Amino acid sequence: MNSPPRPPTTINSRGHPTQFEQIITEQSHNFVGHEFVFTAIQEFIQRYHQGYFTITGAPGSGKSAILAKYAIDNPHVVYYNVELEGKNRAEEFISNICTQLVEIFNVETLPVETFHVTFLHQLIQQISDELEPNQKLIIAIDGLDRIDRNSQSPGTNLFYLPRYLADGVYFLLTRRPFLREKSGLLIETPSQTLDLAGYSEETLQDIQTYIQQYLTYENIKSWLSNHQISEQEFCTSLAAKSENNFMYISQVLSAIAEGFYSQPLHYNQIPSGLNAYYQQHWQKMMAANQDEEFSLAVLNVLVKQQQSISIEAVAQLINADEYDVEEVLENWFEFLHQEQIAEEKYYSFYHSSFREWLADKI
Repeated sequence: MNSPPRPPTTINSRGHPTQFEQIITEQSHNFVGHEFVFTAIQEFIQRYHQGYFTITGAPGSGKSAILAKYAIDNPHVVYYNVELEGKNRAEEFISNICTQLVEIFNVETLPVETFHVTFLHQLIQQISDELEPNQKLIIAIDGLDRIDRNSQSPGTNLFYLPRYLADGVYFLLTRRPFLREKSGLLIETPSQTLDLAGYSEETLQDIQTYIQQYLTYENIKSWLSNHQISEQEFCTSLAAKSENNFMYISQVLSAIAEGFYSQPLHYNQIPSGLNAYYQQHWQKMMAANQDEEFSLAVLNVLVKQQQSISIEAVAQLINADEYDVEEVLENWFEFLHQEQIAEEKYYSFYHSSFREWLADKI
């Protein structure tokens, strides 16, 4: 390690560092539904003696909120959030998790300098050996895909996560969609991935419930009254516009409450919070490919498509090799929706508003 990792900030009585308590509270605010996820997690833990359970979903699909809610409802869970500043490096992860484990399980205090990957794996094994019957060690990591891969040796598991797990040890992970060959994890233990995109009906119901919570807000009630919109019409139209994306719906609802939208049922303007979120997407997309001119050529085609488009069609439109087009799209995979149609891969952006934002951007 290049420099000694910083020890986590004070740990509260529940076991989570106070810096994580704030984001857990923020992420779980106004949380609704997702019972199908919690049921799947519980069934996985009951079925296997150890393992990795991964929740995948597009940006803004509610992954972080789900894990935050799980941490609140299960205070024994060891929680880590990669998205916080400075938390995307392997040495910081090891230091933080070791400190939490030592505190929660009353392991003999050791100097921070001893917190390295081998110690972490040994500590997990030691805790496993001392677990009571039916007691579990559950480590939840939110935003695994945000790791700085340069902070660890090439070819190793993300955050040096164990290839094998001892009995009673589980990792709950959230991450955006990824290609299997680029998972960054080689594990030989039970594992399961739950893709939120596969639960569209359940998510739509949760979106509608989420919107209904806001109907009690005075600003929302006044806005609906001024524009003579019924609550039912409002919920139905906004839920459809959300495309099952909680980040989008939360930002639009906040913008409505703040008087950002003057015209009813027209949400073409992007609220500032959503604009900043999309700006982060844009920066990551542009950094993912070395040939900016070629990337922009591919992007110009994608933003004009209201339906998904095949790699072959994109290549023909810009007179390029299909392999080169596919490479660009794979580097943008977390921001795209992929579907297989007659042995052809088709791509579209994960949300219409992001596509429209990009169209204005370029």
